[in-house]
Amino acid sequence: MAKKSFSELINSPGMPVLVDFYADWCGPCKTMAPILQQVAADNAGKVKVIKIDVDKNQPVAQQYRIQGIPTLILFHHGKIVWRQSGVVPPQQLNQVLKQFAT
Repeated sequence: MAKKSFSELINSPGMPVLVDFYADWCGPCKTMAPILQQVAADNAGKVKVIKIDVDKNQPVAQQYRIQGIPTLILFHHGKIVWRQSGVVPPQQLNQVLKQFAT
């Protein structure tokens, strides 16, 4: 199976895509990981969650001007509909996703 490009991933038809820009060495990113797993489980089939390592994907990180990590960006039909840096509590994240999930 060929790897999809980032633009293919965020243009997922019908469902919003939550992208977690992170790095392995980032402490807050490690805090965010189980929250994202929980949120992905809570919203299974409604939202796609993908993780992008900024060290391995610098062009994408630069394209979206990622300065602090973790940075979460929610794409819907390929457009940014929400973005926040830092650790986001699961309740807040679920509320944001509920607005865009079908």
